Order: sequence, then C-alpha cells, then structure tokens
Amino acid sequence: MKYSELIVWQKAMDLVTDIDQITVTFPGEERYGLTSQIRRAAVSIPSNIAKGHGRNLTGAYFNHLSIA
Repeated sequence: MKYSELIVWQKAMDLVTDIDQITVTFPGEERYGLTSQIRRAAVSIPSNIAKGHGRNLTGAYFNHLSIA
C-alpha cells in the first residue's frame, strides 16, 4: 500500500489545504512569522507519515508516526 492511500495521510493533506486557506487571511506582517510557522507545522505531518512509510523497519515507521 502506498502512503498516499492511507486515510491519515489524506486527512493530513486536507489539513495542509485548510491551513493554507486560513493563514492567507492573516495580516501581512505575520506572513514570515506565525503564518510560516503554522504552514510548516502542517506540512510536517503528511511529510513524516510519508517518510516513515518508506522505512523498512517497523520501529522507524512508528517513530515517524509519533513525530507526525
């Protein structure tokens, strides 16, 4: 099974889209502060799921899921 078929990864990607839509309404002075930090945090969730899924060791996979 590909990581992109995992429901948790799909929901995490939906969260990224939602965060992008919400943060675009933030004030301009927050663009490189709070907005950037929130967006990077959201992107890290599906990224860690995908990275962990590519690991051959169950322990490493679970570690990346716990980080996500």
